[in-house]
Amino acid sequence: MRHRLAVVLALAGLLGGCPRPEPRPAPQPTSASPTPAPTPSTSAAAPLPGFVVLTDLDPRIHADIRYATPHNFVGRPITGYREPLCLLTRQAAEALRRVQDAALTGGHSLKVYDCYRPQPAVDDFVAWSKRPDEQQTKAEFYPDLAKNRLFADGYIGAPTAHSRGSTLDLTLVDEPAASQPPYRVGQPLVACTAPRGQRFADNSIDMGTGFDCFDSRAHTADPRITGTPRENRRLLQRLMTDAGFVNYDREWWHYSLRDEPYPDTFFAAPVARSSVG
Repeated sequence: MRHRLAVVLALAGLLGGCPRPEPRPAPQPTSASPTPAPTPSTSAAAPLPGFVVLTDLDPRIHADIRYATPHNFVGRPITGYREPLCLLTRQAAEALRRVQDAALTGGHSLKVYDCYRPQPAVDDFVAWSKRPDEQQTKAEFYPDLAKNRLFADGYIGAPTAHSRGSTLDLTLVDEPAASQPPYRVGQPLVACTAPRGQRFADNSIDMGTGFDCFDSRAHTADPRITGTPRENRRLLQRLMTDAGFVNYDREWWHYSLRDEPYPDTFFAAPVARSSVG
């Protein structure tokens, strides 16, 4: 899946401090702090206007929708993910199809972890953040970070650009893609910062950390990531930038379409085929 929080909305009692909403794409993205987004409007209308199922538009793109499964930082399927689908605005999906064309010329394919994220899912994250005893997956996803820092440090956000439908979390896999062992609830967890051969056997090319790794080593340009993983991050960034996407510099996997069609609307319809009509 992939985020800053207006702290007063969810964690005032835990963290305090000033609001830090997730960044919006800027004409000249840098690592500097972004301008806060305006107060969002939320639409619960279904179907989602102008959205498509990504793999209907381009079946060559792989999908591993983690929030529809137990293999995520919460440790269970997330509210609002009724089906393991990538829903996106048509504009974002069409741009991603161009990325896929370019990736294939280099022997790679895209794999998406999270796309449109309904507002109820964000609310689920917020509620989870207020239950300090629920840390079943800490050893994998945030081994070196206190749970009550996840929002404040920008790894999870509410509101999130994902709810606008033109933001996604993704990686690259070799093509043809290798098989990926299934995640088993209760299996021993390994830190997402561990070497590739030790952490969860994702079939992604080596990006230096696993997906949803809440650690500064997941920052796109973290200087500790060198060699092949660094080059792989640069490759993904170049492919996405060329197609009009902007990276969130704290997460190598997180991209938003620069010219998104719904910059101020945060949708609430569930992740389900019925939501796109």
